[in-house]
Amino acid sequence: MRRLNRKKTLNLVKELDAFPKVPESYVETSASGGTVSLIAFTTIAFLTVMEFMVYRDTWMKYEYEVDKDFTSKLRINIDITVAMRCQYVGADVLDLAETMVASADGLIYEPLFFALLLHAFTLCVIFRMLQLIQSRLQEEHSLQDVIFKSAFKSASTALPPREDNSLQSPDACRIHGHLYVNKVAGNFHITVGKAIPHPRGHAHLAALVSHESYNFSHRIDHLSFGELIPGIINPLDGTEKIASDHNQMFQYFITVVPTKLHTRKISAETHQFSVTERERVINHAAGSHGVSGIFMKYDISSLMVTVTEEHMPFWQFLVRLCGIIGGIFSTTGILHGFGRFVVEVIFCRFRLGSYKSTSVPLPDGHTSNHLPLITDNSTH
Repeated sequence: MRRLNRKKTLNLVKELDAFPKVPESYVETSASGGTVSLIAFTTIAFLTVMEFMVYRDTWMKYEYEVDKDFTSKLRINIDITVAMRCQYVGADVLDLAETMVASADGLIYEPLFFALLLHAFTLCVIFRMLQLIQSRLQEEHSLQDVIFKSAFKSASTALPPREDNSLQSPDACRIHGHLYVNKVAGNFHITVGKAIPHPRGHAHLAALVSHESYNFSHRIDHLSFGELIPGIINPLDGTEKIASDHNQMFQYFITVVPTKLHTRKISAETHQFSVTERERVINHAAGSHGVSGIFMKYDISSLMVTVTEEHMPFWQFLVRLCGIIGGIFSTTGILHGFGRFVVEVIFCRFRLGSYKSTSVPLPDGHTSNHLPLITDNSTH
């Protein structure tokens, strides 16, 4: 009984076979079929390699939500070189809550030369390369994803320290460091004179500085908000402005967006920002009022962006790979069968056309349009 049950089970399984085997004696091979098979295998190999490259690659997913953190402090990372001596300039922050953050809370004033001299060749090359990357980022916005992926893979984007060994007196001042401010709109500015507290806000001691010494040509080596992440290039990094007049104002209107970055390498909270630039000469006689200096007015966005690096799951890669192999085999089989059908139809018509009807004269004067019968005597 067990043997009978096994045989019935095997027969049932054989009937459910969706891949019946064809004996080799019934299989006919052809040169055209071999050519199509070779093309199919080559295409499968090429698409498999391309699909594997897509599987290894990652992409950035952007999600938006309301920023509910309004009590924490915002860190501003600054590295700016101004073409004026350090005793002539002062930097501080004043926000909408009328809270002043002095530069003494975290900024360092370092005297140096504004020009990148030949002995600072490495520094000059890095700075020019940074400018080139910024120009490419303005044209190709998708490069920002590459920068996010490469975070922490490279060294810090900050320029290396400068070594000015000249005997002359430095003509510029490098202001670098970081400040902690409230998460409200504010104004970070560098202008003439040191900042002093004032009952109605704040003021700068600019009366002792001659107008002829005003020169707000500047170079922004680095400016970022939030946690400092090496490898991230910010919009103002590498910016260089040359003043055309002593009394000139440079304005940067910045919108800061809180950002959570989650990649395979890092997980950090930082801030992105967009910027609009404006510069003008202060001329009170012509109606252009204001104060000479560098003004960075920033505002905090109420939306938070979460940037996540995503990867194709392995099961999806297998499904796509099976689809490629099965689809190519099916498509090439259909095209090969259709091609053979068309060729056979054309050749059959050509052969039928070669046997045209001929006129055979009859003894009574009539003609017959039928094809003559081929007999054994006619071959002799």
